[in-house]
This record gives sequence, C-alpha cells and structure tokens, in this order.
Amino acid sequence: MIGTDVNIAIDNLNIGNLVAIPTETVYGLAANGLNETAVLNIFRAKERPFFDPLILHVNSIEKVNDLVTEFDERLKKLADAFWPGPLTLLLPKKDIVPDVVTSGLKQVAVRIPNHKLTLNLLEQLNFPLAAPSANPFGYISPTSAIHVEKQLGKKVSYILDGGNCEIGLESSIVGVEDNQICVYRLGGLSVEQIENVVGRVSLKINTSSNPKAPGQLKSHYAPNKPLYIGNLLALEQQNITKKIICICFGNQPKFITDVKVLNLSKTNNVNEAAKNLFKFLREADELEGEIIITHLLPNTGLGAAINDRLKRAGA
Repeated sequence: MIGTDVNIAIDNLNIGNLVAIPTETVYGLAANGLNETAVLNIFRAKERPFFDPLILHVNSIEKVNDLVTEFDERLKKLADAFWPGPLTLLLPKKDIVPDVVTSGLKQVAVRIPNHKLTLNLLEQLNFPLAAPSANPFGYISPTSAIHVEKQLGKKVSYILDGGNCEIGLESSIVGVEDNQICVYRLGGLSVEQIENVVGRVSLKINTSSNPKAPGQLKSHYAPNKPLYIGNLLALEQQNITKKIICICFGNQPKFITDVKVLNLSKTNNVNEAAKNLFKFLREADELEGEIIITHLLPNTGLGAAINDRLKRAGA
C-alpha cells in the first residue's frame, strides 16, 4: 500500500514490518535497525547477501552518538556541513548495533537524510532505521514510490510516498582509515565538496565482493538488459543488427539506425543527469530493445558518482 500517513509507517515499524521510506537520494527499504529479526527481513526481501552492510538512518547527531563509541572531529565537521544530506559516515559502533547491520564489521554506516517526511518519521521513533535501497539486490535503485511497488510489491507492508527523489544517487560514504579521511562510495555529495571542508581525501572505492561500506559490489545498480559503455557510434556499429537504446549526456549523436535515445541532460547539467540516471536505466529496461549503450560523463562533481554507477551497472 502506498500512502503519506506517517502514523501507519510508525505502526508497521514498531511491530517489525518493512516500510519503504523516501529520501533525497533514493527510496530505502526500512526496518528497526536494532531489531535483528526485522533487519534480517530486509536482507530476505531484497535477496541481499549478508556480507553487504546496511546504513542506519536517524534525525539528529544526538541519536548518532547513541550508536557509536567515538566521532572523529573531521567527520563531525562534515556532519555539521552536510547533514541532513547525502552523506553517510562510517563510525565505530556500540554493541547496541546488531552485527547483522554491519556484516560483522566494527564500524556502522550512519546518516541523517534530507527529506521532510522521513525526518518527521525518524523524530517519532526511538530506534534508528536500517534502510538500503528499496529494490531487489543488484537492480536499479528506486527514485519514486511506484518504482518500489513495481519491484518489491507485497514484500513491503507500507510505502511512504514522498514524491520523486531530489538527488537520485545514493549518499557518499566517508570514514577514517590510517588517520586519513577516505571516501568509500561516490554519491550525491561530490569529492570536491568534501575536500572543501576537510582537505585532501583518499578514494577507496571498492569493487570486490567483500565491501567495507554499503553498495560497493562490482556488479550493482544493473538493468536486466546488457549495458555497454564506450563511444556511442562505435557501439552502434558493433551492434548494428540489434535494437538499441542509448542513454547519453549532452549533445546527441547522429545514429544511422533507429536508436531510441534517453538524454540525461541536454544542457550538460550533471545534477539533472544524476536525478535522471536510475529513472532512465529503468525506462531503458522496460522499453522494447535488446541492449543499452551509454558513455561516461566528465569525471568531476557528481559526474564521478554517475560514472561509478554506470560502470557497476555494466559490470
């Protein structure tokens, strides 16, 4: 059921049910993050491997402090600058946080999302919400309530409808390793924005099957159709006998065949492209066609995060 009643969401969460929640990044599949049984139900509903950790969502730094043993001063600066917002911090966890949330790791991922409806919900709960993206594991992340309903259906007790997501990319994940600030996942907050607050950072973007942070498996955010990345006209030539769907950015190439084109941003706006990315990947998957072709964006600002998602989608 889709609706906007926060009280219905609260009632379901209090009894351990799954509720889809809106954020500024993507929709999350939420459950009581301190209830191990409820958290296990998230993994089951998504068919997500247990070695891929989850993010806990709260509405205040005070509630973050209830979950962690320490809070590095540099990470506090980032929290002050960007919370509520598309920033997730990796912090040493207290024993109150179940190991299933962190996949046995000693750090927990936490963030304060920037969505009025979900902040209202979180304010009324006495527990954090574990909430990975509300989609089957490895598939395209949802940016609307309808996407969640199509993908998870009756696996979710209630879908809290907060409209379309403003950013459309998952949060950036930042932590400390060897006394250095590290970015573990590129996301809705650019590296440049992070460095403006804490100085030079190290990129530790994982592509293995044993991630230190959520959403870091090599194959992820993937449509069902094969997706190829490269020079668009060359890819068309290589697949000349197939029905092609193209996801492009900026100037649209002049194809020889009847290629269906979805342009992330005709004006070269990376923020618009980020907002459209998962929607267009989903649309390309639903359109009549055999393959999807795309190309990388300029690797600055949110372009770097978009490129990361495209590479994982095509892995």
